Amino acid sequence: MVLLRERRRAGPGFSEPCLPSPAKAPPSGPDWIHEIKHDGFRLLVRRDAAGVRLITRNGHDFTSRFPFIAFAAGAVKARSFVIDGEVIVPDDTGLASFELLRRQRANAEAVHCAFDLLELDGVDLRTSPIETRKSRLARLLRGAHEHLVVNAHYEADGAIVYRQACRLGCEGIVSKRRGSLYRSGRSPHWIKVKNPDAPAVRREAEEEWR
Repeated sequence: MVLLRERRRAGPGFSEPCLPSPAKAPPSGPDWIHEIKHDGFRLLVRRDAAGVRLITRNGHDFTSRFPFIAFAAGAVKARSFVIDGEVIVPDDTGLASFELLRRQRANAEAVHCAFDLLELDGVDLRTSPIETRKSRLARLLRGAHEHLVVNAHYEADGAIVYRQACRLGCEGIVSKRRGSLYRSGRSPHWIKVKNPDAPAVRREAEEEWR
């Protein structure tokens, strides 16, 4: 994959992000919130005394790959933070396109869709409930540059959110249990259900047959 050729290790302080567990159907009931899964790739936005770094889920530094996202992070009013999210490039319809993301280098159209806040001004938030982390994330990014946005979450039934995501052509949804903490590695409290007709799912199927 061309996009992933340009790599540099993030260095000390990197920890593996929380990963959703795959499932065939989304959970239902009031104990869950749901987010759209976009066709992009995972990116942690870290800002500290050393500056801004954009780190992939495997610990590679992609700051130079997305300078507009880095600029947006540098303008956020906080001393330090670690934001988890997904970088995407929307097509003409507004749908995330992995082909556009992979094809272009210093991409001015790339957007970081933030969905979690791990640290803020030296306070580790990973042991706080997800509702608290999301609330603080929304406040932190209020008024931020358009390259750094909050990925909306929904409190409707999981099956309804999933059907709507599929109807729009999105990759799927990620459901997260209320009150859950942030843990590195695969989590049973984050559930991923993919849209079988999405380009990302077809792409993965093709790669398996190669």
